[in-house]
Parts: sequence; C-alpha cells; structure tokens
Amino acid sequence: MAQNKTQRNDGDVMAYLESVANKRRREDSLVVKAMMEDVTGEPAEMWGSSIVGFGSYHYRYESGREGEFMLSGFAPRVQSLTLYIMGGHERYADLFARLGKHRTGKSCLYINKLADVDLDVLREIIAESVAYMRDADHIAGE
Repeated sequence: MAQNKTQRNDGDVMAYLESVANKRRREDSLVVKAMMEDVTGEPAEMWGSSIVGFGSYHYRYESGREGEFMLSGFAPRVQSLTLYIMGGHERYADLFARLGKHRTGKSCLYINKLADVDLDVLREIIAESVAYMRDADHIAGE
C-alpha cells in the first residue's frame, strides 16, 4: 500500500520559517503559525519539507488505503501563502465571501498577503475546518 508523499517529520519549524526569503511571507507565516497553534491547540510540526502542519487525523478509504494527515497547515510558497483547509470549500462559502482577496483550489486557500484578508474571518475558517476534521463521522470508512 502506497504511503502519502507528505509525512510528518522532526524538521525544525522555526528554522524553516526563518529561511523563507520573502520578508513579508516570512512575517505572515509567523502570524498564521500562531493562529493555527491557538485554534488547534497543537504545536507546529513539519510535514514533508515545506508544509507546517498542526494536529492530525486518521483516514481509511473503502479501497483499504489509510494513513495520517494534518488537521490544518500552511506553506509559505513563492507565489502565495498556501493554507490547507480540509473539508471542501463549499462548506465555508459564506466565510470565503467575507475573507477578502484570495484564491482557492482543491483543499488550498491561497493568500498573497495577510493584509489582503480579514484575520478574524480567516481564524473562523480554520476553526470550522478543524472542528469538521475532528468529527470522525465524515471520514470515509469510519
């Protein structure tokens, strides 16, 4: 059975974030890190080489594939700050409408800079996503 490409590891989160070349992206990442730690109650951990994740959940699909993945997380990419919002975007459509300037894709929320969005709404999106993921009833096969 194939494993997820992105695995939790013991990488140094702060060293990674401090290595982000773009100053604004680095500063925004520290704000998002603190917000996600507060919302999840979980410490930041590296997932793969470039994702900062918080908490985890176990999934099991009908196919038999199973594993662990982060409840929430983010990556300070060159193009944008990428936040991993689980549970599908349609679930949070009303919040996204109030968020401010952003883009979405699959489970990703792309923000160019935090100054473009309402941080209270962002916190609410993260909190709702984490609450949804902690409710194991929605996970396939559970």
